Amino acid sequence: MNSKTSMTMRVMLVQKQNKNKKTESDKKGAQKAQSPLDQFSILPLIPIQIVDLYFSFTNPSLFMLLTLSFVLLFFSFVTKNGGGKSVPNAWQSLVELLYDFVPNLVNEQIGGLSGNVKQKFFPCISVTFTFSLFRNLQGMIPYSFTVTSHFLITLGLSFSLFIGITIVGFAKNGLHFLSFSLPAGVPLPLAPFLVLLELIPHCFRALSLGIRLFANMMAGHSLVKILSGFAWTMLCMNDLFYFIGDLGPLFIVLALTGLELGVAILQAYVFTILICIYLNDAINLH
Repeated sequence: MNSKTSMTMRVMLVQKQNKNKKTESDKKGAQKAQSPLDQFSILPLIPIQIVDLYFSFTNPSLFMLLTLSFVLLFFSFVTKNGGGKSVPNAWQSLVELLYDFVPNLVNEQIGGLSGNVKQKFFPCISVTFTFSLFRNLQGMIPYSFTVTSHFLITLGLSFSLFIGITIVGFAKNGLHFLSFSLPAGVPLPLAPFLVLLELIPHCFRALSLGIRLFANMMAGHSLVKILSGFAWTMLCMNDLFYFIGDLGPLFIVLALTGLELGVAILQAYVFTILICIYLNDAINLH
């Protein structure tokens, strides 16, 4: 009888321990699921592997494809349905505003060239601004993925543009393009140090350009996620005191959402204007 009782107690103890472990694991899983960084997780949607190389179709790939499709369809629809109207509607006015913005920016920021030559840069800068803007705005949609919140994506974009700007500088000025790293009248012993000091900040332009966009988008979305989770937790307390106290965080979340919307537009503008400034420096050796 004693052995049966002790055996039953052991079984109950083991079950209790397993239940406690399961509860702890559930709590950890819930905490992990509520992390504000979960929204930036890269998930392979279509795994593709060739030997030891992975070419998976991920959620950033999906949302970049969706953004590209939306922009093409949006511009095609607006120009097809409103292009022939003498009085433009709101959507046509928006497209014309975006279209006129980039040439004005190019003319203001890039000097030393004729208007026709400047317009050669219009397609690249226009595409850069348009897709940066729509990718940032697409990240504001709930349950979507913010593509520009990943450093490798913004770094790839900034480095590719930086390489193109360097090629333009060499094509325009030849080897004289390197003269920006050595000001006139510098003593010969100091020349190697000054060249190094000038080249390092010049190369770090591409890095800082990618970091600026990535850091602003990631920080803003993380802050909105944290405060939204806090406001939702207080709202679910089923207590009048917590419900009234939730109004403050709720208004803060709404204000931050509006601020983040402005940041999304501003960062696309800053990214584009810096590209124009770097292009002007490469052409005019400033």
